[in-house]
Parts: sequence; C-alpha cells; structure tokens
Amino acid sequence: MNATSPLIAFIGGGNMATAIFAGLIRHGHDPRQILVLEPRAEQREWLTSTHGVRTLAGASPELAAAAWVVWAVKPQQFADAAAPLAALLAEALHLSVMAGVRLQALQDATGTQRWVRAMPNTPALIGQGVTGLHAGEALSHAERQEAQALLAPTGQVMWVQAERDLDAVTALSGSGPAYVFYLLEAMMQAGTDMGLSPEQARTLALGTVQGAAALAAQSDESPALLRERVTSKGGTTHAALSHMDAHEVKRHVHDAILAAQARAAELGRG
Repeated sequence: MNATSPLIAFIGGGNMATAIFAGLIRHGHDPRQILVLEPRAEQREWLTSTHGVRTLAGASPELAAAAWVVWAVKPQQFADAAAPLAALLAEALHLSVMAGVRLQALQDATGTQRWVRAMPNTPALIGQGVTGLHAGEALSHAERQEAQALLAPTGQVMWVQAERDLDAVTALSGSGPAYVFYLLEAMMQAGTDMGLSPEQARTLALGTVQGAAALAAQSDESPALLRERVTSKGGTTHAALSHMDAHEVKRHVHDAILAAQARAAELGRG
C-alpha cells in the first residue's frame, strides 16, 4: 500500500463511485485513504468488506482532511447533500460525476470555485470507460492533472474547453453504451429468429461488436472506408445496409444523439 496516498472522500457509494475508487486501489492507492459517505448501512458494510475503504453514515470532521471530494449522488440529491458538508470541505478540491449539474450550481452550493465536472460512462465499471472533463478557471494545471489521474483508472479521459461541450459528451459517450446495447438486442433477436440458440446469437453479436470496435480503433482508415471495404455490391452486407439506408437508420441515430444533447442541456438549465 502507498503510505503517501492523499485522502479522497466520496459522497455517495454507488456504482460509479465504486468504479472510481476501485480503480484507484488497483493502481496502488491505500484503501484506508478512501472515505465514503454512504447513508445505507448494508452498502457501507459491503464497501468496507469488499474494498477495505473507510465509510461514514453522515457528516464527520474526518472529511475536512480530504484533498479531493468526489460527488457521486443523484443530481436531485446534491443540494441537500451539500448543505451540511460545505463548511467541512471548504479546503478540498471537488469533482462531480453528476449529470446535468452545472459548475455554477456546484460552486453556489459549496461556496468554492475549485470544481471539476466529469461525465463518465458505464464501461468505467470495468476500466473501459470514456470520461469527458471540464474545469473552471480556478483550478491550476497541476490540479487538473490530479483530476485526470483520479479518473484515469476508469479508462480514457478527455478534457473539453467549454462546459456546454459536456452536453455533447453526455449524448455521445455518456449515453452511448445504451445505443450499443440497443444494437446488440436487435442483432441477438435476429439471430434467434434465424434459428440460432440464444447463446450462439449472443456470442456472435458480442464478438462482432467487440471485434469491429477494436479494428476501427487500430485502423487509420475511417469507419466509412472500413464499411465500404466489406460491402460488395449485390452481396449480403450490401442487402442489409441498403435496407438500413432505405429506412434512414443513420439519420435516426444522428437525430437521437442530438435529442440526448438537447435533454442534457435542458437538465442543466434546471
């Protein structure tokens, strides 16, 4: 264990908080230097027994020693959660993984300008996520690097300059896993409708999506060119893609993502 690990407090001990601190522990952070405020007794017991972290049921002077505070409560619970904690956490740096809560609201509720907003996605739970980050002007370059290091164990991390760009991150990658799961549902259903067993359909669909994503990631060619290379005119792939084009599938996917962006912006306005 690393005896020099800074104290990191987590407000909320759900899946995303667990993904972050479990990643930190895997990378050598002392679990005793992770303090999780979690009101559910059963969850506190599980967090301690599984990960070795310290837990609290509510506000405690121990929190005042935290170098970073990661806020991982439901957005609608943030104001109530922050009220009894703001004074205790006045010296800390703060990171929010709450969707739709703007920097101004975060700063107003806690009385500090030292905030970073993060938009992770659910593959962070297995260290394969993509997270967008945005910080206000109050944070130094070194503090931004610290924030990035907090999220690095969950997967790829990307900074955006404008806070409004987090709405696009939310729509594209934050909600993105659901789009892939939706496609997988359709592929697996088609597989069973064609006579394959559910297990066979799952293996084929998952393997195809994983392999195609890996190929696209490793290739210098665009997804459009990769698609063209495997589409022979008059062949089976051409038949499938022609059907999709006839039903404007690409446009519908595009518009769906823009709808998610609009909803993210709406949530941010309260």
